[in-house]
Amino acid sequence: MLKSTILLSLFVLSQNMQSAPIEKDTLGRSHVVLDEVVITSYKEKKNLYEIPASISRISIADMQKSNIQGMKDFSASIPNLFIPDYGSKLTSPVYIRGIGSKINSPSVGLYVDGVPYFEKSVFDFDMNEVDRVEVLRGPQGTLYGRNTMGGIINVYTKNPLAYHGGTISATVANYGQTQLAGSYYGAINQTFGYAVTGNYKHSDGFFRNQCTGQMADGFNSGTGKIKLYWKATSNLNVSFHASYDYSDQGGYPYGLVDAKTGEIGAVNYNDYSFYRRGIFTSGLSLDYVFNHFTLKSVTGYQHFDDKQAIDQDFTPQSKYFATQEQKQKMFFEELSMKSNKGNRYSWMNGAFLFYQGLDNTIRVISPMTKNLTFKSYNSPTKGLALYHQSELVLLPKLILTAGARLDYEKASQDYFQAVKKLTDISADLTNGNPASNGLSSFSSKEFIQITPKVSLRYSFNHRNMVFATVTKGYKTGGFNTSFNNDDEKYFSPEYSWNYEVGSKCSFFHNRLLADVSLFYIDWKNQQVSQPVIQGGKAMGSMLRNAGKSSSKGIEVSLVGHVSRGLKLQLNYGYTDAQYSTYQSGQFDYSKSYIPYVPQQTVMAGADYLLDLRSRVVNRLVFSTQYIGTGKLYWNDDNSASQGYYGIINGKMSAYRGNLRVDLWIKNATSTDYTAFNFKMGADSFAQKGKPMTFGTTFAYTIK
Repeated sequence: MLKSTILLSLFVLSQNMQSAPIEKDTLGRSHVVLDEVVITSYKEKKNLYEIPASISRISIADMQKSNIQGMKDFSASIPNLFIPDYGSKLTSPVYIRGIGSKINSPSVGLYVDGVPYFEKSVFDFDMNEVDRVEVLRGPQGTLYGRNTMGGIINVYTKNPLAYHGGTISATVANYGQTQLAGSYYGAINQTFGYAVTGNYKHSDGFFRNQCTGQMADGFNSGTGKIKLYWKATSNLNVSFHASYDYSDQGGYPYGLVDAKTGEIGAVNYNDYSFYRRGIFTSGLSLDYVFNHFTLKSVTGYQHFDDKQAIDQDFTPQSKYFATQEQKQKMFFEELSMKSNKGNRYSWMNGAFLFYQGLDNTIRVISPMTKNLTFKSYNSPTKGLALYHQSELVLLPKLILTAGARLDYEKASQDYFQAVKKLTDISADLTNGNPASNGLSSFSSKEFIQITPKVSLRYSFNHRNMVFATVTKGYKTGGFNTSFNNDDEKYFSPEYSWNYEVGSKCSFFHNRLLADVSLFYIDWKNQQVSQPVIQGGKAMGSMLRNAGKSSSKGIEVSLVGHVSRGLKLQLNYGYTDAQYSTYQSGQFDYSKSYIPYVPQQTVMAGADYLLDLRSRVVNRLVFSTQYIGTGKLYWNDDNSASQGYYGIINGKMSAYRGNLRVDLWIKNATSTDYTAFNFKMGADSFAQKGKPMTFGTTFAYTIK
């Protein structure tokens, strides 16, 4: 209904534009001059209408109006993008067009200022001082490689040569939410700029633990960033950035689901559960422009360590308690060479090298049996890739793009597991390791793959085009950290072919912008998450290859510039993702819907600028968004599901000189929905979605 209303409004608007004299319109002119939208990734620098792909671009202004503060705030606001909330930052899986991964390596890539983030445990970070976010839907393996079968998310922070001055802000909201942030962008001269930013967040939590009487999901985090940009010569640019992000949160506000009514009970477990994480990320980028080509180098390093402690039975009884610690060191280097824009032919070559070391230690204690299960994994992975992409003008308006990537990876795992009887439970859980007489093994696997891409686009003019693309997607195989048998120890790669047609158009003198795409994905050996059953109880998860699956759907994005101050926006995505052939033991899940994939995503929004020009308030900005998430299933047999639900967010910003005051609200109607559901033995547990939150933000800009 809401989608129909927005479309009807845009249709009536178009009729009025055609019949009414232009001079009566509040714009006072017949043509809306829009800033050219340029995709400025470290791979390509092109106009949005020159790229034959489905792309959503969210600017800093869009994020401020929508009050987007973290990665999960993008969920369902972009067509066919869904990021479920699992109760902590430990895992932040991203699903695009039905492709995603609950555990292990992600299926959607993330790059921040050109540095790849390989682990989902680092995906959920603060969006403070982010300049823009670009989401490319569909396989991006040719240019980006590993684990981008669903798409890629590029995040860019502000350039200190483009921004000047500083900002101080403070936020106060219900549930004890507070935030303090500050930033300063300066320049020593016209060629060297620097930026320093910091941010602190606190929340008392949203859900109370009935057993302890305390809030289950309190949160504290702090982030610090620096960025340097040096325009050394007219041909050489150098950029360096570094950041550290620390968070400490109570987690896992799961309640028992009533088998008859489906109601989610209160959070009710005895042992405090938490997740703590520290991430250091740095990147160095150099690009030099020669006469006929540009040479670019991006070097990155990331280190993170975390600790999870979780009451694994989620009851007031002391049955199982687990701790997990991870340490990652990731280094990568990428060299690319691309031609400076030519008349008919352009090209790009690149080489990508990485090393990732990941250590994982798990302790599971059972006070009832007085057993301690200890597992440790050392899982280094290294890889090399070579890629090429060409673009050829076949006819004056018909352009062919073709490319291919060769990926090589070697993954290893050094595994140890042992069980021992406990003497002092607390000491053994904190410090004790079992004796060295446990089970140990070492394995390694090599993966080689070529991922091609071919696309055609026809450009009617610089803002109207149609395109068709065929791309092969690929996600590397690897090792499970939980398993029962040797044949469950590792899983194979998965592959897909993505077929897509789309159009990017501008109507009524740029007042209505429309992007439409249709896609079909056929993939094999899909990596699916399954529980590891030990003693009749689920003790962790592992990946197995499921067989064949398919996903098809449509994506629509509409932006209507109604008047000088009013903008309407609609994003809609529909996905039909099902297993084609999938048997697991005695169970046949063929024709079942793939879990964690909403059938629809809807975002309908409106922004209105009121220019007052008074002494008290210069201008007011009103923003509202309706975000709808379609029916989705939580398990392979589709026995548990969440129906369609929608939430309403709103924000009003008042400006007076350098001061801005925001009043905002999220989930204004207190919509009740399930954010996550899972099964433990015969019982099901679930997490409720966050309730209505509201607050105010004060921001002062130093110029």
